[in-house]
Amino acid sequence: MSKLVPAVRSGDVLIPALGFGTWQLENGTAVPLVEKALEVGYRHIDTAQIYGNEADVGAAIKTSGVKRDDIFLTTKVWIDQFHDGDLQRSAEISLEKLGVDHVDLLLLHWPKPEVPLAETLKALNEVQSRGLTRAIGLSNFPSAQLEEAAKLSDAPIATDQVEYHPYLSLKAVKAKADALGTSITAWSPLAQGKVAQDPVLIAIGQAHGKTPGQVTLRWLIQQGVIAIPRTSNPARIAENFDVLDFSLSEDEMTRIHGLARPDGRLGDWLDKAYAWDAE
Repeated sequence: MSKLVPAVRSGDVLIPALGFGTWQLENGTAVPLVEKALEVGYRHIDTAQIYGNEADVGAAIKTSGVKRDDIFLTTKVWIDQFHDGDLQRSAEISLEKLGVDHVDLLLLHWPKPEVPLAETLKALNEVQSRGLTRAIGLSNFPSAQLEEAAKLSDAPIATDQVEYHPYLSLKAVKAKADALGTSITAWSPLAQGKVAQDPVLIAIGQAHGKTPGQVTLRWLIQQGVIAIPRTSNPARIAENFDVLDFSLSEDEMTRIHGLARPDGRLGDWLDKAYAWDAE
């Protein structure tokens, strides 16, 4: 029996606060790992057009035995499909690859200055109005672009999926998301494995009988942030899910926040036309 994962309400949807990410799981490797994640109890699966594994994710969902309606499925539109018409067709292709009639959340993968955001948001809203996705959102949008998108969209922006872990402050984006009624989804929540050797996280973990990674995921969930850790290790899939039976104190939360540093960002593919928030 799977544990009850808390959910974050954003817009018209409830998003499970713990999901399984599939970035870099290519050439069929996503199939057994997504199957394992669903077996462990994950009900939120995240993929993207650019990952090249939507068909694998769809195949795993079909063979898992878990009802489609019980799974919160997210994919993302790549930046070369942001024009009106292109975006809608790309969404249809994603659904064909996934083998589903809709996704639960469709995101714009990165902001793209060459295409007016108003045009892209209009197309994204049309995809939702056609029932191809239950909700829409963004990925890797700094606070200024997040606010602009929210103003341009008829439908609520359900989330902004961004890099977030103990070494990267997200105060400005999270504050803007909170003000807009939008959630934050954290990719690379374990800082690509760097949290495992952190003395502060090790010490906090020892106090709870947990690993540094489990402490980090709990830290995110207690902030109301959605976390989508990715791993190619089946044992780690179960470990990452085992974070629902303990809580961090206010002092422990503060100590983890204190690990943020100016050079903490690990993945920076933001177009030079935009700028990350200072904190």
